[in-house]
Amino acid sequence: MLKKISKIKKWQLALYLLLLAAVIVVMFMLRNCGTEKELVGAHSRVDISSSGDTIDVAIEYSPLSFYTYGDTIGGFNYEFLNLLSTSCGLKFKYHPIVSLQYGLKGLKDGKFDVLAAQFPVTRENKEHYLFTSALYLDNQVLVQRNDEGLTINNQLDLAGDTVNIVKGSPMYDRIISLSREIGDTIYVVQDSVYGPEQLFLMVSTGDIKYAVINESIAKKLAASHPNVDVSQAISFTQFQSLALDKGSKKLCDNLNECILKVKKMPQYNELLKKYFSQ
Repeated sequence: MLKKISKIKKWQLALYLLLLAAVIVVMFMLRNCGTEKELVGAHSRVDISSSGDTIDVAIEYSPLSFYTYGDTIGGFNYEFLNLLSTSCGLKFKYHPIVSLQYGLKGLKDGKFDVLAAQFPVTRENKEHYLFTSALYLDNQVLVQRNDEGLTINNQLDLAGDTVNIVKGSPMYDRIISLSREIGDTIYVVQDSVYGPEQLFLMVSTGDIKYAVINESIAKKLAASHPNVDVSQAISFTQFQSLALDKGSKKLCDNLNECILKVKKMPQYNELLKKYFSQ
């Protein structure tokens, strides 16, 4: 009798485990299916329907470049590109990115036609990429906590310390140059996972000590994070433009024509006030 009961329990246990495994597989498939639908919906929602060939734009997730909040979509780069679309009949398809390195690789591989991100026009960058006319001016600042007073009051105080930046960012070259200028080493951690907004938040929460990001993003985030200071400049003022692969000169010329047209429109000045006025 005991053997019979034992066999029944083993059979029931095996059936239970089999059913549990099936449930887990189904849940996993449903979760992936839901995620895929959500991403497709997000992409189709920001596509611009227009005539002509579609221009694939890698656009950086950030409070300045591109953001979504509920049903609201905004960001300077996103709204500026919308002006180009409506004014010049261009058709853009947006591919939101977090990693700058991923966007740059996409340009090289032909996956993207244009990169709209915090990627300044520098001598080093111009050796590898084409840039359109400037959309706005920006510079790079140090992000640090101010709970117990500032530990970095000038660039010399960074000697022997470590800062975090987005991997592939031109900020690396600037910090290396700054190390030579102050005559001491500044250590750099290049983050390949997170963007500038996430690095800012990691400083705010104490996960990292310092970060270097663009001032336009830093000031917007600092407005809602009073425990963070962004007053210490790291670089000089730089042009911010759309980036393209070196082989895309014709597209770059066409975009420049449109950019010059849009910059004469009152909507352009309204965008500058909206995103850069303090």
